[in-house]
Amino acid sequence: MTRATPGRRARTVAGAFLLAATAALSTASVAVGAPDQRTCHIREGVTHQDTLGNAFIKDLYCENAPGKLYARASFVAPVTGMLNSTTSWFVCWTMGEPHPGGNNVWYYTQGQETVQMPSINAWGTIPANHLWTDQDPYPGLPRCPWW
Repeated sequence: MTRATPGRRARTVAGAFLLAATAALSTASVAVGAPDQRTCHIREGVTHQDTLGNAFIKDLYCENAPGKLYARASFVAPVTGMLNSTTSWFVCWTMGEPHPGGNNVWYYTQGQETVQMPSINAWGTIPANHLWTDQDPYPGLPRCPWW
């Protein structure tokens, strides 16, 4: 019968801990950000006011992919800002140029970074394919007042 030396026993215990930690991290990384955990919902009673004088009393709070915000719902419009966050609010929707999402719905929000037209403070539209919605336009979110 062979006896385990203290060094061998320590390596075996350390290896077991490493294996357990790796399994826990692997499980955690699968759970975080899984598509079935992504949600969008309407929030009532919030207030947002853009630089054009429009006031909004509800929004769509939703996970999203970062991207450019445009002055109009068109890829040839000036880029007014950047939406850098991955969970954001959107105050209304509008129809515009078709985009890779397979429709022509765009959402209006305020970005975190101004690019062009600093007087509008990074407000602009983003194609719906940047939002993780199940339906566009999102039910309950109003259409933008200028369209």
